[in-house]
Amino acid sequence: MATIPKDENGKIPELQLVRAMAIICVLSVHASASATVAMKESGYYYFYNFINIFMKIGTPTFILLSSFVLFYSYYSRPIDIKLIAGFYKKRLLYIMIPYVVFSAVYFLLTQRYGHHPILSRESLLLFGQKLIAGKAFAHLYFVFISIQFYLLFPLLLAAVQRWKAIARWLVPLGFAVQWGFVLLNKYAWQVPDKGSWSLSYFSFFMLGAAMGIYYPKIKNGLLNRNNQKRKVRAYRIGWSVIWSVWLMLSMAHVTIYFNARSYGTRYDSLWYELLWNFQCVFAALALFQAAFFIQKYWPGFVSRPLHRLGQYSFGIYLIHLLFLLFYDRYMPGFGISWPSHFRYLGSWLVMLGASWATVELAARFVPFAWIGFGNLPRSAEASRHFPQTPTIQPHSVP
Repeated sequence: MATIPKDENGKIPELQLVRAMAIICVLSVHASASATVAMKESGYYYFYNFINIFMKIGTPTFILLSSFVLFYSYYSRPIDIKLIAGFYKKRLLYIMIPYVVFSAVYFLLTQRYGHHPILSRESLLLFGQKLIAGKAFAHLYFVFISIQFYLLFPLLLAAVQRWKAIARWLVPLGFAVQWGFVLLNKYAWQVPDKGSWSLSYFSFFMLGAAMGIYYPKIKNGLLNRNNQKRKVRAYRIGWSVIWSVWLMLSMAHVTIYFNARSYGTRYDSLWYELLWNFQCVFAALALFQAAFFIQKYWPGFVSRPLHRLGQYSFGIYLIHLLFLLFYDRYMPGFGISWPSHFRYLGSWLVMLGASWATVELAARFVPFAWIGFGNLPRSAEASRHFPQTPTIQPHSVP
């Protein structure tokens, strides 16, 4: 049985397992991205397209988790200046500063590899523009949209605390806002870089908020089996539906991308948006249930490393594309020949292994490692007594 501490004093060890699964999905998408271009003439193209699209659930799951943690942590606490100041202080130290640091690192590398000036007035101005738009590198938009939600969070928290009934409408509100933004962007005006705006992910934020508020009921009613035969049957049916819907939506999403990429089939953009949105919603719910299953039934030698991976997920998210950048630059290509499969697998292993090792070593031995990687467990001993409570874990975002 797993030896990770169970839920005590508000701690939710299963969240680390959800984060671990989410970061594995993120790495898989990035490891397969170049294959969706280079391997089009290969008989294995469907496999690479499948991995690339099926795993596009990682970032939305992190978004949902971020909102979940915030509302689970703060919903029952009275809002005052001290609470708000503490909230923004933690986000500044453990989210904003690492974001700026890695934005600068990626920008400097891309400028250097592109043979562009680094310290000229134009380059510094360009960096400032990319920084405030979350575009210093491909994956940093996630932190940028999370910052947008942090600005809104105290207002949402105050609203649901004052008017309790609002909490029941958070999920439909999230979908309404997100799809209103999508439709307006398609038919009325086009916002530059739509994916860099939090409104594009509002359903995930609001679903996470509702789950954080109602977590005790969700845990007792949906995540844990009950000894009563009727409730056990309902539990099994409910989760079978969630997993089945997720898999069907995922396969539909995989298929339209495969047809578009392989045969040039044209689909309305709303189909991509719809399938991705609901694939990710059902996937996040399924990953929550899977985390409780792993926590309860899997042996500790499997669940403990996953738990550790979840603790480091924010730092791994920030740094993993740095290793992919080096890997792609110095690892030779093999076209569509059989060694190319090992090249793509190698990129996944390098991103996971090198990123994990870097963040863990920094957590253990580097003073002020939070400047680059956010709030980290300090040692292996500390991790055995982890998880931290969500209120002190702002790195629950990637």
